[in-house]
Parts: sequence; C-alpha cells; structure tokens
Amino acid sequence: MTGGDQILSPGLLPITVFVIAQDEEGNIADCLLSAGFAAELLVLDGGSRDRTPELARAAGAIVAHRAFDGMNSQKNAALARCSQPWVLNLDADERVGPELRSSLEALFAAGEPACAGYTMPRRAFHLGRWIRGGGWYPDRKLRLFRRSAGRFAGRDPHDKVVVDGPVGELQGDLLHYAYRDLAHHRAKMDGYTTAAARSAFAAGRRAALPRMLLAPPLRFLKAYLLRAGFRDGAAGLVLAWMAARYEWHRYRKLRRLCRGQEVA
Repeated sequence: MTGGDQILSPGLLPITVFVIAQDEEGNIADCLLSAGFAAELLVLDGGSRDRTPELARAAGAIVAHRAFDGMNSQKNAALARCSQPWVLNLDADERVGPELRSSLEALFAAGEPACAGYTMPRRAFHLGRWIRGGGWYPDRKLRLFRRSAGRFAGRDPHDKVVVDGPVGELQGDLLHYAYRDLAHHRAKMDGYTTAAARSAFAAGRRAALPRMLLAPPLRFLKAYLLRAGFRDGAAGLVLAWMAARYEWHRYRKLRRLCRGQEVA
C-alpha cells in the first residue's frame, strides 16, 4: 500500500511535511506543531549534538538520520523518504501561519489540487519586527508540491524546487524566525557566503575585481531604495547593509578560492 492509498485520520491532509535539521532543539517542536494538519511529519537529521531528534519524535515526527552533504542533496534524500502524495518542505525556523493553514485545508477540501506545485508568501521576523521591505516580503517560496512531480535542483546553499507542471499560489504567510539577533545573522551569513563561494567556484565562476567592488553598494541601493527597505526604519537600513556585506564576503571568498586559498 502506498502513502497515497493510506486511509487518513479525519481532518488530516495527504501531505508529508518534512524538515532537514541539525542542532535545532530551539525550533523543531514549534515548527512541527504548526503542521499538525499533515498526515505525516518527517525530520531528516544531519547529525545533531542536541535534543533535536528527541523533540521531533515527541512532536509526532518520524526521524531519520543522514550526514549533511549539501542543502539540495539533503532535501532530495528527505523527499525520497516521504510517503504521502503531496509534500510540504519547511525549515526548522519556519512556522505555518493560521491563514496559510486555512488556505491549505481549503485547497484539499475542493478535491485533488489542479497544479503540480504551489507557492506561498514568507514573512520574516527580525530585529524586533516583521520585515516588509528590502525584498524580504512577500518572498514567495514553492514549498508544496506533488511528490511525484518535484525535486530540488538549486545551487547550494540555496535550494530550489523544480516541478513538472503548472504552479499555483496560496494565500497566508509562512512565518520565518531566521535569526535570534544581529550576531546570529552575521554567523549564519558567514556560513552561507562560504557555501555560495564554493558552489560558484565548482561551477567555474570567477570573481573579477570590478564586480567585487561594485556588487556590495549596488546590492545596498537595491535593497534600501528600489525594494523599499526604508519602510522598515532603522531595521531596513541595517538589513540593506547586511545584504551588501553578503555580496562582499561572497566575492572575497570566491577570489580566495581562485587563488588556491582555503575559505572557512
């Protein structure tokens, strides 16, 4: 009997909600509890040294283990373990908001969804407020898709879902609690820029000095002015600066790799 043939408990949707996680004991329970509408919860743990697996099981999830070897590889490995005909991918620091949950329930109440995948807006809480400008919102993500029609095919550290078929839109926000504070933001960004530089180097890209110098200020202007980061006050200014900082370190690390130097 396949996952799609299983008889669901009343009120549960034919969805596997899956999360790849590592050392997420502060987030994993709230993430999974927000997805209580799903017939299956799955956590693929990359080698946690904290209570992430234990807390995930307590929240009703199946927990599997696999050493982390890249965002897209890990997510495709998790996808292969899902049993339901539809999947919804969440990060551990995300929550399904009440309006999004209602939108999902309405989608399946109308019968088999018409599209192969669905996007949803993601709203981030950072620096003490919900961020609206700077390109942070609506930040639509394709997260719900028919299991047989989708796969992850992005460039690390960023994942991208590719589906075979039309893509629709859902209403209601996916709530994102990405950073505890600015120091946490900087620490995570350091990991992202290292992964991005290594991925770009492996793809044969090079970091020309003019682009390295121009990319950060252009990114700042785009985030703060063109994408209305100023709407978020001081937080918008800080986040535009962080966007510029990301570009600088990404290109700096790529140049180091091109010179045969290691990056961390």
